[in-house]
Amino acid sequence: MAYEYIVEGVIASILGFVLLYNSLVRGLINKKKASSSSMVFPVENCVKKTGNVEDGRRVHVIGRDLNEPGRIVGELLQPGGYLKLIELGLEDCVDEIDAQRVFGYALYKDGKNTSVSLEQGTVTSLLEENGTIKGVQYKTKGGQELIAYAPLTIVCDGCFSNLRCSLCDPKVDVPSCFVGLVLENCELPHANHGHVILADPSPILFYPISSTEIRCLVDVSGQKVPSVSNGEMAHYLKTVVAPQIPAELYTAFISAIDKGNIRTMPNRSMPAAPHPTPGALLMGDAFNVRHPLTGRGMTVALSDIVVLRDLLRSLHDLYDASAFCKYLESFYTLRKPVASTINTLAGALYKVVSASPEPARKEMRQACFDYLSLGGIFSNGPISLLSGLNPHPISLVLHFFAVAIYGVGRLLLPFPSPKRIWTGARLISGASGIIFPIIKAEGVRQMFFPVTVPAYYRAPPVD
Repeated sequence: MAYEYIVEGVIASILGFVLLYNSLVRGLINKKKASSSSMVFPVENCVKKTGNVEDGRRVHVIGRDLNEPGRIVGELLQPGGYLKLIELGLEDCVDEIDAQRVFGYALYKDGKNTSVSLEQGTVTSLLEENGTIKGVQYKTKGGQELIAYAPLTIVCDGCFSNLRCSLCDPKVDVPSCFVGLVLENCELPHANHGHVILADPSPILFYPISSTEIRCLVDVSGQKVPSVSNGEMAHYLKTVVAPQIPAELYTAFISAIDKGNIRTMPNRSMPAAPHPTPGALLMGDAFNVRHPLTGRGMTVALSDIVVLRDLLRSLHDLYDASAFCKYLESFYTLRKPVASTINTLAGALYKVVSASPEPARKEMRQACFDYLSLGGIFSNGPISLLSGLNPHPISLVLHFFAVAIYGVGRLLLPFPSPKRIWTGARLISGASGIIFPIIKAEGVRQMFFPVTVPAYYRAPPVD
């Protein structure tokens, strides 16, 4: 297995070197600065109206809680996700909610409708008959048990889904937890930018969520976090985290800790492994989750909605469950290039920016920081991937190994030594060991060569 990663890493590194060399030459000829724009706002309810309404279909949405969500993630929508909102005709969702525009990222290291029926309720089970999902059984807000029938049931009950077991093969990993705080009445060092602090041992995020509030997310590795109730968490935040954040945010950070409104949540990762089931489709975090470091969950969800909307537009009869299910298998293939690029970026970036005692991992982390600091295509390329504006897997792989090659170059110049050469080899091997398992889990063929998958060309069933 290690040998395979080394061979794959060498090939990818050569391609990365070509990209790096090409980019350097182009950068010397013509330096340009480009930025991307994000919108930050609560987007949980934005997808409750879909393109199906335009097609005259009746849609019954059952949500467990219709109040404004009080979670500490799902607040940042990348530009690629906002473009999907526009494509769906839902761009007005950002109006009148004090949405904050985010124009880029600052990186720190070492201190540097008609037909929609919306109802509040909890779905308790899927109604199955001869292998086909016919609808759902749910409990209303008042506690009444009801049944709703539909030719297509879309299950999107979040990362803690109780309904997905029969619709996919859930292999959930919890690499870390987020500790959330809200900083009030302070200014970010770079206005209208997200801030990523490459802290030790894990990254820290800051981004605006309103005109007076800044969200802080502290990553804590592993599934166990210091206790909030007995004061261990406050002590950890003050002694380990606070010394590593920008000075402009220090006072507000300490004040937020003292207020005691500290939230925690596990960061989950789960590749998409669907079981195509007649009458049902799994979407959202119930279906596919990536580490939230890059804030791309809603971008994937909205991209999936656009794919599904386009597939449903050509259908008039949804009641032939078997033929309909066969046709919808193309959904899993068509979504792959975008979703897999985002998933791979999230998983790989988290491993790169997290501190490690291994010399090769330290070099990779420093190389990532220095590579982005070069500006031009070296920052615009990765940021376009991060923002969802360039969701192309080959571009991700080339930039990832360009960072690795850049790191090796830093090690070998001006004078290579046996120790530095060994560290460089370990860096390439480590980089391969980070990205290739993620790509393998996503599916190489579906991610890079979707047109070779038969489901890509599946035609809608004939009425």
